[in-house]
Amino acid sequence: MDDKATLLRYLRTARTDLLGKIDGLSEYDARRPLTPTGTNLLGLVKHVASVQLGYFTDTFGRPTGITAPWLADDAPDDSDMWVPADESTASIVAFHEASAQASDEVIEALDLDAPGTVPWWPDERSAVTLHQILVHVLAETARHAGHADILREHVDGLAGQRVGDANVPARSSDQWSAYAARIEAAARAVAESAPS
Repeated sequence: MDDKATLLRYLRTARTDLLGKIDGLSEYDARRPLTPTGTNLLGLVKHVASVQLGYFTDTFGRPTGITAPWLADDAPDDSDMWVPADESTASIVAFHEASAQASDEVIEALDLDAPGTVPWWPDERSAVTLHQILVHVLAETARHAGHADILREHVDGLAGQRVGDANVPARSSDQWSAYAARIEAAARAVAESAPS
């Protein structure tokens, strides 16, 4: 497998992991703020879809006709980070899928050294290659998938990339509580022994 195929495979996996974090959630739980700064699961999906669309299509001069009104100049700040009542989960998932398909078409059509320009970056670093943008978007997608992992665990306890993830030990809730208590005890022991 060549470098581009490897990067694209990891990007697709990160996208799937992110989308999986809204599976089975109510409309409320998918979009409610879960941090003091308003971070929410469906907003992360919307944001990642918006980011990948811009980075792969605008940067390489390949417009798609896909619209994202929340990115318009007159849209309220951070409109790509949350979902108002008149936007459905299904519409955000469809936007994410269309964004991914459009991005993949650009990735598949261009060589890794294909030049592009990121119009919203400072002039001194706006000239990029597909390779740079693939790494950038993969890192951003994985970062937000990690945020979503933690948020989903707080909503209903689902941990890992998917239900039954072999990377997450199979423990009962009592076993998880005992494990967390052991970690808390270690943290307290260090705090208590630290000089005042």
